[in-house]
Amino acid sequence: MTPANSVPPDTVDTAALGLIPAPRTLTAAAAGPYPLGYTTPLTAAPGTEGVARWLRTTLGAATGLPLAEGAGDRGIVLTLDEELAPEAYRLAVEIDAVRLTGGSAAGVFRGAQTLRQLLGPDAFRRAPLAGSRAWEVPAVVVEDEPRFGWRGMMLDVSRHFLPKDDVLRYLDLLAAHKLNVFHFHLTDDQGWRIEIKRYPRLTEVGSWRSRTKYGHRASELWDETPYGGFYTQDDIREIVAYAAERHIRVVPEIDIPGHSQATITAYPELGNTDVVDTTTLSVWDNWGVSPNVLAPTENTLRFFEGVLEEVLELFPAATSPFVHMGGDECPKDQWKESPLAQARIAELGVKDEDGLQSWFIRHFDAWLTERGRRLIGWDEILEGGLAEGAAVSSWRGYGGGIAAAEAGHDVVMCPEQQVYLDHRQDGGPDEPMPIGYVRSLEDVYRFEPVPPGLSEEAARHILGTQANVWTEVMQNRARVDYQVFPRLAAFAEVAWSALPAPAERDFAAFDARMTAHYARLDALGVDYRPPAGPYPRQQRPGVLGFPREGAPPVV
Repeated sequence: MTPANSVPPDTVDTAALGLIPAPRTLTAAAAGPYPLGYTTPLTAAPGTEGVARWLRTTLGAATGLPLAEGAGDRGIVLTLDEELAPEAYRLAVEIDAVRLTGGSAAGVFRGAQTLRQLLGPDAFRRAPLAGSRAWEVPAVVVEDEPRFGWRGMMLDVSRHFLPKDDVLRYLDLLAAHKLNVFHFHLTDDQGWRIEIKRYPRLTEVGSWRSRTKYGHRASELWDETPYGGFYTQDDIREIVAYAAERHIRVVPEIDIPGHSQATITAYPELGNTDVVDTTTLSVWDNWGVSPNVLAPTENTLRFFEGVLEEVLELFPAATSPFVHMGGDECPKDQWKESPLAQARIAELGVKDEDGLQSWFIRHFDAWLTERGRRLIGWDEILEGGLAEGAAVSSWRGYGGGIAAAEAGHDVVMCPEQQVYLDHRQDGGPDEPMPIGYVRSLEDVYRFEPVPPGLSEEAARHILGTQANVWTEVMQNRARVDYQVFPRLAAFAEVAWSALPAPAERDFAAFDARMTAHYARLDALGVDYRPPAGPYPRQQRPGVLGFPREGAPPVV
C-alpha cells in the first residue's frame, strides 16, 4: 500500500487507499502514520466491547498482534458520542492513538471496517503472511455516515442451498462493505430451508427435490442428483447471532400465497384440493412460477401462524424487526377455478382474486403487528389494497415503490432492471448461463435508489435499497461470488455514500479505487468476475441462459 506520506502532506492519495464505500470526508491528519505493534493496546469504552472483540479476532488473526486490553488514551481507542448519528463514525490518527468514535456500537463497527481497509489487503487474511512486516495506519481523518438506513442484499437459498458456513461468510462480506440488512429468502417452490418443529415434513419432504434443471428453464439439461438441504433451528440462531455481532439485521422471508409448491408437497391439504390432486405434487425441479398456490382457508392461516410463531422466536425483534411475507408472482388460475376460493371471495366481500391475495397479506400484517413486528412484501402486495403498516420491496421497477411511497408506505428500492445481480455483467459470449440485461459494474454504480420527481414527503418513505441475488443458475458459492462481485462493491457505495446524480458520478475514480479493493477480495478468497472477463473455469459453454438485449426499461 502506498504510504500516506508519499503524497503532499496536506493531501490524501485516495486511489492508493481505495476506501470503498467512499467516506463523506477523507483528509490528511496532522500526525502519523500510526504504527501498530505487539504492545499496541486496544481500549474499548462501555458499549463498544463487541467491536473490540471483533477487532481482536479479525485483525489479530491477520496481523498476529494481540491488541491487548488497554485502559488509557493510547493505541486504538474506541468511544461513543451520542451527538453522532447511530451509524456515523469519526476515525482520526493522532500522535499517540488511533481514535475511533461512533454514534453507537454500530457506528464504531462501520469505522472498524474502514480501519481494516486502511491497513491494506493483508489485513483481510486469516493468518499473518510469513516474514515480518510493519503495520501502520495512514495519517488520515475520516468522518463518515450512511445515506440510507437500509443497505441490504437478498440471498435466495431455496433454489440453490448454501450451507451455513457460506451464509456466515456472506455476512462477513456484507459487513466488510458496510451493508446492514441480510434478506434471507428461505422458502420457495424448489425447497423449504428452515426447520419448523411443529411441521417436520416441511424439511423432511419439502427441502428435497429429485433433480434440478441445469441452466435456464428452457434448457434441455438436467442434473439428476437429488438436491436439498435446510438450516436447523440452531443453525438459524447461530446465523442471527453472527449477524447481530456485525450489526446486520436479518429479514427472514416465508413466501405466501404463491411460490408454495414445496410447502404443498409436504402438506397437500394446504393446496387447492378441489382443483388439483395435491397429493401427486413434488418439490419443483424447474424454474419459473409454479401454478400451485395456497388455498385461502382458515386452516392455511393457522398453519402459517404456527410457522411464524417459531420464526419469530428464531429471529428476535432486535435483529429482525421486519418479516418478509413474499406476496409475489401468485398465479390466480387455481383460485378462479376453485369453488372454495370463489366462495371465500364472496364471504369476504372482496372484489376478485387480487382482493383474496390482499386478504392473505392483511391477515399476517395484523398478526405480525400484534407481536411487535412489521410485514414487508414484494410490490405485488399493492394489488387489491395494502395493509396500513406494511412496507414494500419494489422489484418490478420503480413504479411499485413510487406508488407505495406516495401512499405513505415505507419502501426498499430493489428494481430488477438495475440491481438484480443474477443478471449478466457483460454482453460477451463467455458469461456463464447469461440471464437478463447487461448490468456492468458501472451500470450498478450509476443506479439511483430515489427516482426523480418523487415528492419530498414520499422520498422520506424510501428506507433504502437492496441488491437481490436469485440463485436458479448459481449452483454453488463460487457461482454466487461471480455474480455478486465486484458489483456489490459498487452497490455498497451507492447505498452508503453521498454521491451526485448518476450521470455526474466519477466512475473512473471509483474504478481506480477498485484496484486496491480487488486485492482485498483476493485476500478474502472471493471468486469475483475479473475486470477482463471470466476465467475459463468460470465459463459455462453450452448451457442455455436467457439474455435480454438493449438497455433495461426504467419502469
